[in-house]
Amino acid sequence: MNYKFNISLSVLNHLGRNLYRNFVTVIGEAISNSWDADATNVWIEIDRDSRTMFIIDDGKGMTSEDFQEKFLKIGYTKRKDGQNHTSKGRRFIGRKGIGKLALLSCARKVHVVSKTINSTAVGGLIDNSGLDKAITDDVSTNDYVLEKFSPITERKLFNLSSGTAIYFENLNDGLINTIDYLRKIIALNFRFSLIDQSFNIFLNGNAVTIDDLDDLAKATQFVWQLNDIDDDYLKLKISPSVNSNVKEYSSRTSQKEVYGFIASTNFPSDLKIRGANEKVSIDLFVNGRLREKDILKHIPTTRVVESYLYGQIHYDVLDYELDAFTSSREGVVNDDPLFLELIKEFEPIIRGIIDEWDVLRRRIKQHGDPGNTAITMKRRRAQELFDETAKDIVPPRIIPPKGLVECWIEEFGKEAQFNIPSYTECFIVENLLRKLIQHNRIELNEQTLKEIKKQRDNETNAKNVANIVYEIRQNNNDLQYLDMSYLSNFVDKSNDPNKLPGISRDSKIFKPIRDAVAHTSLITDVAKSQLNVTFANIQARVIQLLDEDNNENETESKKFEVKL
Repeated sequence: MNYKFNISLSVLNHLGRNLYRNFVTVIGEAISNSWDADATNVWIEIDRDSRTMFIIDDGKGMTSEDFQEKFLKIGYTKRKDGQNHTSKGRRFIGRKGIGKLALLSCARKVHVVSKTINSTAVGGLIDNSGLDKAITDDVSTNDYVLEKFSPITERKLFNLSSGTAIYFENLNDGLINTIDYLRKIIALNFRFSLIDQSFNIFLNGNAVTIDDLDDLAKATQFVWQLNDIDDDYLKLKISPSVNSNVKEYSSRTSQKEVYGFIASTNFPSDLKIRGANEKVSIDLFVNGRLREKDILKHIPTTRVVESYLYGQIHYDVLDYELDAFTSSREGVVNDDPLFLELIKEFEPIIRGIIDEWDVLRRRIKQHGDPGNTAITMKRRRAQELFDETAKDIVPPRIIPPKGLVECWIEEFGKEAQFNIPSYTECFIVENLLRKLIQHNRIELNEQTLKEIKKQRDNETNAKNVANIVYEIRQNNNDLQYLDMSYLSNFVDKSNDPNKLPGISRDSKIFKPIRDAVAHTSLITDVAKSQLNVTFANIQARVIQLLDEDNNENETESKKFEVKL
């Protein structure tokens, strides 16, 4: 029988021969067809040296009539008369009937052979060079006949009672990836775990399984499950009971018929797929097949955590009477109403996960997300400094549980967020006041000189006891021996032309709490609140004094310029 395309050749060309740019999309279309044909096994054989590929399945196959009226009829849908399931009860993946065009886009010659239990092998060869010429010469569909398929394609079906074999000769440049990459990408694109025991995919003789994602599972740190999902990747690979690297496993709920999970890795580089300029992302699946890669692009947050996240969102509702997918089948139509509803539902969930990720990271002593404004940058950096220092004192255990000292250090870490910035604030303000006193040449009174001598003597005695002969202080001038109470008194008495409330009043409140911080004590919440308020007043007054001094200097400079 002579087989012909059931569509204008020029329309065939415009519709999709060049629509598919991704080799994985091509393989995906073939696997989807095998699923819809109720196949149990799909075998993919790639020879990179000879640039050839076979895709064989043991599905129900096609008769001569099926091949002409269904396969070669572009736009034929399996869902006519409202049928959405195969005879085995599988939900159809295919929809528009143009996905088969992907098979024509990746090789110079494509041989298609199929047989059913009750029929012999049928099929044909699509030679793209001949097809190109026919299109250029404006040959009608009736005049373009498929060539005879190669016998080696039929031999691939020899041991099968039914099935389909597709043989690709001279694969296009840039389409053949490494086998390791393809194994991983197939596992990722077809429900991660490929857990359906009635459907197996083999690549060059070896089954593609969840084991192909071991490196991703080992790098997983936190997991958030969305509604109920029965998935062996979750149970066998990233559950805390089987994966000690997973530090937290929690759940999120949605009122919509959406399920899946989101996970994060230790480092962004853990999401990079070897052998390709591509990374694992949070992807949308419909009926078990990838339909939209990286749905976070629809929820722009520009947060650091995005580069750590991956996962699957399953939303089979998108397979409805309206076609929600692009013609290339590589994405969802962005303004599809159900898709927009999903994004609206998913956005608060992902934003909550993003903020929680920061908390969890800091809890295990790792850098979090500075974009989370629930904690100030000062406190964030203080905790990071504390955590790095604590690691040198007590290295984290490889195997839990935590020891007593680790628990104590974790307790200190919560307080370090406050104490370390507070000490830094004291350090800056007191040294600024010393500089201001020096700059304005304020003379020290007799009482202050006695305090300085007392402090110097105490230090000398302490050094003698410790047998220290070298200098400890970088600057040994008198002001270094004075604390906030003395420094603030000098500034107030000598330089307050506007009669504003001085900082010496605040320094009296400030001193006992400041001393507790300086002596590394843990202070109460009331003391923290008082220290914050008092420091804010002192800080504002110091800034005002510095501004006044700067203004006076500028005025003097201008007078000097005028005299000149």
